[in-house]
Amino acid sequence: MDRMNYYVSVTGRSVLTDSSATSYEWVIQATPQEAEHLLGLLYLMQEKEEEAFPGMVFPWPDTPEQDVNRVYEAVLQQVYREIYRLGTPETKHQIKQST
Repeated sequence: MDRMNYYVSVTGRSVLTDSSATSYEWVIQATPQEAEHLLGLLYLMQEKEEEAFPGMVFPWPDTPEQDVNRVYEAVLQQVYREIYRLGTPETKHQIKQST
């Protein structure tokens, strides 16, 4: 199946084919199914962030902050692994430089 360029915004939770539609951080080359999978991970990341939010605003004394953020961090790592895997050479270089 042919791969095409997609423009990914982690902060905006988007995976788009039009680079002028919105701002983006990363460029990947993916099949439509791979792009859809990445979008699903971004939505999951949003969901886990929203679940962790009350714990950040109203921390419970018996719940360490690491526990509150653990699931969100795991999904965030999945997102970046997938962006790296599908990324253009420039995207891979930028990710390597930032880690």
